[in-house]
Amino acid sequence: MRNSRLLLTVIAAFFVTACSQPAVRPAADYRTPGASAQAAPAGKPVVYQVFTRLFGNQNTTNKPWGTRAENGVGKFNDFSDKALEGIRELGVTHIWYTGVPHHAVIGDYSQFGVSADDPDIVKGRAGSPYAVKDYYSVNPDMAENPAQRVKEFRALVERTHAHGMQVIIDIVPNHVARHYQSLDKPKGVEDFGARDNTSVEYARDNNFYYVVGKPYQVTQWPAAYQVLGGEQHPLADNKFAETPAKWTGNGARAVRPSFDDWYETVRLNYGVRPDGSFDFDQLPPEYAQKDIAAHAQFWADKDVPDTWVKFRDIALYWLDMGVDGFRYDTAELVPVEFWSYLNSHIKTRNPNAFTIAETYNPKQYRDYLQRGKMDFLYDKVETYDTIRAVMAGKGGTDPLVEIKRQSADIEGSLLHFLENHDEQRIASPQFAGNAAMGKPGMLLSATMSTAPTMLYFAQEVGEAAPDDAGFGKASRTSIFDYWGVPSLQRWANGGRYDGGALTADEAALREFYRRLMSFSGNESAMQGGFAEVHSFNRAGTRGYDDRLFAYTRSSDTQKLLIVANFRADKNYSIGLKVPTTVIASWGLADGEYKLVEQLYEQVRVSMRVTGGEGVVPLELPPLAAYIFELETQ
Repeated sequence: MRNSRLLLTVIAAFFVTACSQPAVRPAADYRTPGASAQAAPAGKPVVYQVFTRLFGNQNTTNKPWGTRAENGVGKFNDFSDKALEGIRELGVTHIWYTGVPHHAVIGDYSQFGVSADDPDIVKGRAGSPYAVKDYYSVNPDMAENPAQRVKEFRALVERTHAHGMQVIIDIVPNHVARHYQSLDKPKGVEDFGARDNTSVEYARDNNFYYVVGKPYQVTQWPAAYQVLGGEQHPLADNKFAETPAKWTGNGARAVRPSFDDWYETVRLNYGVRPDGSFDFDQLPPEYAQKDIAAHAQFWADKDVPDTWVKFRDIALYWLDMGVDGFRYDTAELVPVEFWSYLNSHIKTRNPNAFTIAETYNPKQYRDYLQRGKMDFLYDKVETYDTIRAVMAGKGGTDPLVEIKRQSADIEGSLLHFLENHDEQRIASPQFAGNAAMGKPGMLLSATMSTAPTMLYFAQEVGEAAPDDAGFGKASRTSIFDYWGVPSLQRWANGGRYDGGALTADEAALREFYRRLMSFSGNESAMQGGFAEVHSFNRAGTRGYDDRLFAYTRSSDTQKLLIVANFRADKNYSIGLKVPTTVIASWGLADGEYKLVEQLYEQVRVSMRVTGGEGVVPLELPPLAAYIFELETQ
């Protein structure tokens, strides 16, 4: 969900201020015959986030606000064996297929029993993937035969597994589409809000919050935007029937939310009263040290809010289809107790399930990891923001030392990335303006910690997202519009997925990412110890400044020296110092040692150890991103 500053504000506001069926029932079992979870991959995970409906689209029209027929749309079947092989060669272990659950779209699927969505409450023409309309189905846009859309997605899961990768999809627990209606829900499942008491603002087992007695009023769009770009549409009439009005997804309680609110969604109720107090059993603090089994046992006899149970059944439905894990949108807007409840059910069903939470508040990280039982959290506010500032020439590398120190106890759980659907593309003028700036930035992102690394599709070929797509604006690949991604289309090369149409620079960049991600995912030192040598060199190495960053990674069998140069216009000639603490931990006596670079050919240097301290003469060209391995004797 876009706009982390807004999200932090919403988190604070909701938790500081802030006729039902029985909520406890057995967990549903929707196992698909033959469906099975993948074994957890060895090594350091590499996640490839792909915006599913854009990936295979070969249409190059790219008309702002273009229709599906005009601009084209990618399909599940576009992820052919050849395409998946190309993703796997990047070192990818998990594919996050973004936008799979059926969300609101502007298109006629009435022949398949799908109700029309109102453009007044849909972002863009293709719709936001974070306004889910049916949690038990998939986006019909991406099926060759919409009547068989779930079957086609299940086949994609099986193909992905066959190529040795796991499948992640989104769960958006905080909100659903303003017009939620599940066509494909299993027998016995009721839609969100089906039994709500709408005469009250809040009841624990209501799924929504209500503005009692008042109808919803459609958001007034600013002059820069027009519904469907101004195109006439029978439902684009500045009206939408919703009485009483529901709270909007970001917690706005006005009957007419503003354009900056998440007006296309409605807030879900997790037993949090309007004043921010909790209407459910609290998880004792000591559960931060307890395992999944203990968390599952804690909730076994508890009466929990109905929304909790609905999302438990949704998650288990997808696990039983063969999905291997979830990325949780806006996780901090949902109480940590719910995550303990949900994740303990998920891990009981599949101990290897892989969970990522979108988080922006470092003060809450440990709570969501330890009591909420998350596997991984976004490391956006600290690591990403700092590296981004360095790449954009608006900051230095020094803060990374303290960030690493403060997060040392949870570093393996903080997912690193430089792009995702919410962030600007590296190559865009609004970020770094140069795809090659991704080299030193991604070097750090991929190798500083034992945590997973995430790539966003077409990052590896330097996509700049230069155009306004309609609702989506330049610098971020649109998640709201039908669109083609030019650099990715060149790699796809008419469906051959061989990179045959890439420019020389794009091909070289992809090869860099392939080598880096494969190395970071497979080498033992990436799961070993970290020692920063940056501070030591800042204090005593001539010419070493805050546009460089150096550190070591090591295991029993592998010793690495990693160095990045963030300057695009400067060569550095320095004698990099390796302090006595590192030399001693590596067990090196005084003498000469060879270091061999792992990402580029024919880059070899020597390290002279004298008096227990090492010195490595280095020539660092602009945007150098080097991993030197100590050569064994």
